[in-house]
Amino acid sequence: MYRLIILFSFLWLCEFAQGQNTMIQDTLANTPDLNYREDQFYFGITYNLLNDMPKDMSQNGFSSGFHFGFIRDFPVNERRNVAFGVGLGYSVNSINQNLLIARNNQGDFQYSILDESMFSKNKMILHIVELPLEFRWRTSTPTEYNFWRIYAGIKLGYVFSSVAKFKGEPNDFREKPLDDLNKLQYGLTLSAGYDQFNLHIYYALNSLFDSSAKLEGQTLDLSLIKIGLIIYIL
Repeated sequence: MYRLIILFSFLWLCEFAQGQNTMIQDTLANTPDLNYREDQFYFGITYNLLNDMPKDMSQNGFSSGFHFGFIRDFPVNERRNVAFGVGLGYSVNSINQNLLIARNNQGDFQYSILDESMFSKNKMILHIVELPLEFRWRTSTPTEYNFWRIYAGIKLGYVFSSVAKFKGEPNDFREKPLDDLNKLQYGLTLSAGYDQFNLHIYYALNSLFDSSAKLEGQTLDLSLIKIGLIIYIL
């Protein structure tokens, strides 16, 4: 149900963005704004991949991310097709995998790899406040709202809420918060495409967990890669 809600929400936003673009074009066709800005709201859906997984660890199901926010556009040339963007956003990320995250009797987190026959659900959910910083190039004009774009940059994130959910044998449980996470996350971003549908990639530059998270004595050096679609509207 969670995935269906996200999918239908994203499709609705695509239709909404198309309608907004059409309305803006009709309204401003005869009164072009020579000081226009572009793409100041964004909505995205991604598939979340874990990078550098240890032996026998794997993902299962659909690990989704849902993202939205606002980016202030700062054009830097007279044509206004080159700009910087600074924003603020929010994302919720679900990561389905076979890494068990549970506390021991001393209250410390322990990590182990599960056989997938032992559980029906095992996932992490991360809620993140994000600060995207972008360098933007596009082919837009004051009267053209369907254009090519390439936006590259970095994204800083703060994990303000996290939970691990397990359903299986011998009993269901959840752990919250995940103390071993690196709450500060950062990575490279790239968005490119035409009109409302754009490919979006996020590649984390730091580990999801800190050095205290160990699996069989080895530090968990997992990081996130997010691949999906993003739409922009004014």
